[in-house]
Amino acid sequence: MKKFTWTDIQSKRLKVLGADQETLESGFDTPKEREQAFQKLAKTLVRNHRSSLEELRTKKLRPGLCALESRLVKAVTARGFVQVTTPIIMSRGLLAKMSVDENHALSSQVFWLDKSKCLRPMLAPHLYFVLKDLLRLWERPVRIFEVGPCFRKESQGARHASEFTMLNLVEMGTPLEQRQTRLKDLAGAVMDAAGIETYDFEFESSEVYGETMDVVAPGDVEVASGAMGPHALDKAWRITENWVGIGFGLERLLMVKQGSPNLGSVGRSLTYLDGVPLNI
Repeated sequence: MKKFTWTDIQSKRLKVLGADQETLESGFDTPKEREQAFQKLAKTLVRNHRSSLEELRTKKLRPGLCALESRLVKAVTARGFVQVTTPIIMSRGLLAKMSVDENHALSSQVFWLDKSKCLRPMLAPHLYFVLKDLLRLWERPVRIFEVGPCFRKESQGARHASEFTMLNLVEMGTPLEQRQTRLKDLAGAVMDAAGIETYDFEFESSEVYGETMDVVAPGDVEVASGAMGPHALDKAWRITENWVGIGFGLERLLMVKQGSPNLGSVGRSLTYLDGVPLNI
């Protein structure tokens, strides 16, 4: 076993530059060999990143996150879903209707603006609010979706961020016996639009929805979580319909598709642009 691994400074720099795990675990016989390898590798990675930035400037013109959102909106509207836009600020009362009160585990992750308002940690409460009127105004099935930022005081890590982008779609009036099939069908449409071919469905327990059907991509990355109703939460909104709903994290979809090492590099950032570090 070679005894010289990257120094802490070298390792941090290579992580920023997007070196793969195998490279980060490299070993060397001497410090001089290590230094030469670092200089060569860093120069190559910087050159590749500069090339990617030039491609963004001259050809792509839009970061991957924006392009992904457009593809997903096109795919979902093609299936008859109507896009809605709701406020980013959410009332404490609406969050409480989702069972998230001061005693709930999610409460500590909420960015409170004052005693009665917060930055929305999820899209569902506002979608419920809109649906209770649309169910009165439109014939079944009622299909809506929203794409927008959400905010949580998440634990730090490669798969978490305090600000992230969600796509939530809901269909009200789905026949009871077709709910799970329909949920998988809608999940598949979004995954196809994201360009991700390999994924599994897993049933898990959620702090808000109880049992959920999650979409898990390679690397054990959960990219979406789906639920079905009637559900206990519906009562607070006086909703009695059968329904299916699923929420996707766009940054996680992009991270999986691009093979990015962390969520922060593909999301909203001041230090990355379309996955490229700007300190190069």
